[in-house]
Amino acid sequence: MKIYRLFIYLVSCCVLLLSSAANSANKLDSVRIWAAPDNTRVVFDLKDAPNYSHFPLTEPYRLVVDIKDTGTKVDLAKLANNSKLIKRVRLSKPPKKGTLRLVLDLHKPVQSNLFTLPPTAPYGNRLVVDLKDSSSAPSQSKTVRKSANDSERDVIIAIDAGHGGEDPGSIGPSGVYEKTVVLDISKRLERMINSTAGMQAVMTRTGDYFVNLNKRSELARTSKADLLISIHADAFTTPQPSGASVWVLSMRRANSEIGRWLEQTEKHSELLGGAGEIIQNTDSEQYLAMTLLDMSMNSSMAISHSIAGDVLHDLDKITHLHKKRPESASFAVLKSPDIPSILVETGFISNPGEERKLSNGKHQEKVAKAIHKGVLRYFQNHPPAGTLLAKRTSIKHSVKRGESLSVIAQRYQVSVSSIKKANNLKSDMLRIGQKLVIPRA
Repeated sequence: MKIYRLFIYLVSCCVLLLSSAANSANKLDSVRIWAAPDNTRVVFDLKDAPNYSHFPLTEPYRLVVDIKDTGTKVDLAKLANNSKLIKRVRLSKPPKKGTLRLVLDLHKPVQSNLFTLPPTAPYGNRLVVDLKDSSSAPSQSKTVRKSANDSERDVIIAIDAGHGGEDPGSIGPSGVYEKTVVLDISKRLERMINSTAGMQAVMTRTGDYFVNLNKRSELARTSKADLLISIHADAFTTPQPSGASVWVLSMRRANSEIGRWLEQTEKHSELLGGAGEIIQNTDSEQYLAMTLLDMSMNSSMAISHSIAGDVLHDLDKITHLHKKRPESASFAVLKSPDIPSILVETGFISNPGEERKLSNGKHQEKVAKAIHKGVLRYFQNHPPAGTLLAKRTSIKHSVKRGESLSVIAQRYQVSVSSIKKANNLKSDMLRIGQKLVIPRA
């Protein structure tokens, strides 16, 4: 009888232990906060996929996240936090035993989006909380600089440092993250562009946070960029491949993007300017939009291919090239029909030798300089109308006897109005020996 009671007691203890273990079967291992200028991402690293729920609270503003059957030993008081939206992350009394209640104390009302991510090296299971300021609509676009007489603008170059935040990109043999290397190179390129008269850089990200791929193109468009450069570091399953390459949008992706944009009639004015508003009021809107978008895409792709060639020419002088000519692919960041775009693979981070080079500040400076030289050379040879570069590379003409504005315009294949604008002429009258600036056609 005593043996039977002892058996029952041991079984009961086992059941209680198993029940206790089940109540905290999952485990919160760490918490990371990635702060961007207008949003914040909080990542909860867990042993297993979480079973969670959440709800907001006001006065004061909070977001409460409950994760069932989970425990933690994380010291949230030591959590690094540079977010403008989150005061702190803390634990609170759970609704029932075994539930982990996390509270995000907020500075202001936010829009929240929660989702889970499966294990992907170097991370395991994750619960992601994306927060966006709901009281305003901040923008990362910059004011386009103009010259002193306010008649010429800068050529705008959007620089996109790939990956960031929760997305490390490729990881080198010694643990170097692609996201870190490409941000360093991008910042060096930004400095070079901003120190070049007639050019201005706009960054899609300035720190270690992730920017949605679609938003990267939108930021470039909002900034009225003349070119988008996406900076990356390549990788392969073996360490042998090496060298830099430059990519442009594939024709197949271009055609599919035109079809997608055609379906978004509200975007036509944004992409096509005044023409977009006109075609919306016509019976043949679809055909006109298709023609204009196709022309815009063809122009952008031709410019992209030409710039890619110029950049490769200069990269070839400072590093090995994996591809000698521009390659085409369906990268999402290249898909804008109205913005010439290139993607520069600065080298193979999976190659031990190139990983060391890409982590070296002197080599990063050389890569940035090569990209800068290639881009500058293209825009000096093909400056957009109305830019300071266009004025500086314009032709000078001395008026001769018998020459009129129309004769000079016909000679240089430009319009009379463009000559008058470039020279601030109020009338068509010219004098012999007068010096005229002839804008590029």
